[in-house]
Amino acid sequence: MTLSDINSKGLVLLGCGKMGSAMLAGWLKGGMPPQAVTVLDPQPSDWVQGLAAKGLNLNTELPESPAICIIAVKPQMMGDALPRLQALGGGATVFLSIAAGTTIAAFERVFGADARIIRAMPNTPAAVAHGITALIGNANASDRDMALAEALLRAIGQTVRLDDESQMDAVTAVSGSGPAYVFHLIETLAAAGEAEGLPAELAMKLALVTVAGAGDLAENAEEDPTQLRINVTSPAGTTAAALAVLMDPETGFPPLMKKAVAAAAARGRELGK
Repeated sequence: MTLSDINSKGLVLLGCGKMGSAMLAGWLKGGMPPQAVTVLDPQPSDWVQGLAAKGLNLNTELPESPAICIIAVKPQMMGDALPRLQALGGGATVFLSIAAGTTIAAFERVFGADARIIRAMPNTPAAVAHGITALIGNANASDRDMALAEALLRAIGQTVRLDDESQMDAVTAVSGSGPAYVFHLIETLAAAGEAEGLPAELAMKLALVTVAGAGDLAENAEEDPTQLRINVTSPAGTTAAALAVLMDPETGFPPLMKKAVAAAAARGRELGK
């Protein structure tokens, strides 16, 4: 299965909220014709409705055997949404889910034992094409199916393959939920700056750009984050004083982050039952 198959057989996008819209925008920017896409969404945005005027198929009949169907609805909406896709089961169509918590086995029960199913977990920086998505396929999903899924997901950032579906809860806890941890870091760093006498607007600007810049540096530098931290830390300096608090083995970031990620992973396992 290749991108050219999508142009001839079509692509179905079930759910076109923030994540679905981010993917769709990336595909269209990459040259995918609107006519190749069928969007199923009960409350399409004005943007999606505008695309319908350019040839995108919005809430129309499904293609007979689309190359791939992307499931981008919230887990609690699965019960109502999936029956519309059951006719596509049987193996001809690849199903790619980006819904948190819903297991491959759950999709196999709906679409049949022969269905080719890929489960993926993107994160919200996908909205600016700077996300990262982890994915895993079932036994029926071929390397070509996985490559097609990766090609589509690269419209919103980088991709990584997992060795086992059991890793998905940890992925969700680290990268799926991780942006919220970083946003909270920005909030608390700004609040701490304000407590030290900075105007609120200035404190937020300094915190936001510092975190964004540090992330960019960490991603692109040859050194790993540990070495980058060391580079910034002068002996007995201001950074060292702060890190003595943040790196405390009992009250600092290490135990707190481990506890937070463990809580998110545990909740993911609960939702998957």
